[in-house]
Amino acid sequence: MSSETPSAQSATPPTQRRVSARVGAISESATLAVDAKAKALKATGRPVIGFGAGEPDFPTPDYIVDAAVQAARDPRYHRYTPAGGLPDLKAAIAAKTLRDSGYEVEPAQVLVTNGGKQAIYEAFAAILDPGDEVIVPAPYWTTYPESIRLAGGVPVEVVADETTGYRVSVEQLEAARTPNTKVVLFVSPSNPTGAVYTREQVREIGLWAAEHGLWVLTDEIYEHLVYGDAEFSSLPVEVPELADRCIVVNGVAKTYAMTGWRVGWLIGPKDVVKAATNLQSHATSNVSNVAQIAALAAVSGELDAVAEMRKAFDRRRRTIVRMLNEIPGVECPEPEGAFYAYPSVKALLGKEIRGRRAATSVELAEIILDEVEVAVVPGEAFGTPGYLRLSYALGDEDLTEGVSRLQKLLAEARD
Repeated sequence: MSSETPSAQSATPPTQRRVSARVGAISESATLAVDAKAKALKATGRPVIGFGAGEPDFPTPDYIVDAAVQAARDPRYHRYTPAGGLPDLKAAIAAKTLRDSGYEVEPAQVLVTNGGKQAIYEAFAAILDPGDEVIVPAPYWTTYPESIRLAGGVPVEVVADETTGYRVSVEQLEAARTPNTKVVLFVSPSNPTGAVYTREQVREIGLWAAEHGLWVLTDEIYEHLVYGDAEFSSLPVEVPELADRCIVVNGVAKTYAMTGWRVGWLIGPKDVVKAATNLQSHATSNVSNVAQIAALAAVSGELDAVAEMRKAFDRRRRTIVRMLNEIPGVECPEPEGAFYAYPSVKALLGKEIRGRRAATSVELAEIILDEVEVAVVPGEAFGTPGYLRLSYALGDEDLTEGVSRLQKLLAEARD
């Protein structure tokens, strides 16, 4: 008879992982972590101002909410619906895409997803095999590399800085291309920098990708949030010959102040969309029907509410850039899209601020939160240490107060 006790016999062998290497390697979303910390501190009564989360401070427009309320009372939407999305919504997304970007697609090329993040992951999962490389311009949104790795791919970073307005060149992309390169990620307007590529730059990058037989995943979720002389250009419209190897990701979150509704979509070749739909049928099934009906009202409606929000974002954009550039050691290019400022703070690293020295932008963000109760996201989260990301999708008073606190604190920086 064995002398081992039952508990010893059933113990997990030390060679086995409790959490898989694949999932264990995923880092927490830095932007959501900063936002959660700011909200938790605020709940305790501390006057924290958060610049972390990328979500509009406006309520979802009433006509969208009303559509959702009606849907919640309709028994048709109390049951499962097609995993790929309500047919009416897929048709409306196709019509909206033609209206807003000039890209003509069929409803069969649309997959409705649980937010843009699911669309991004499923797109990569549908086209990547283990070891396939994806060129990722940096600074990048924190979710992109994690989605690529989860899908078995290898992110290859190409870094742009403030000297080029955070826009990468074809020459940089070509230098990063290898025999294993399958996809290039393209984002304009950009999170976290607000960079917007010109029509000529979009065309040049698209032609380069087409020449080398690459796929392109292009994230267009900030398409309506461009300012000044900048204009949004859709890559498959500018380079139609790329359409059969192009996946477009979009959603209602930013344009219609619907971050919590969780409705996004991907548009692509039918075989890729079918494969991604099969994946979603096992992962989550259909997106909430109530949220889909709300999205249907959003994409089918006028853009008046969007125009009002853009006007407010534009005002805040000019304010935050001016105030940040008044801080010695801070350099902030003017973002042309989205609702983020991405200042360089490299000149402040190593300086003493209230008895503390920050060697990294992570440490600088910690000092800022501790000393003046302002939450910002460090550039390490976006692949470029030495920067901070501040969302200006918050009220004008909070924005001004928050940056004023930064001005007072960082003005104390000493060698």
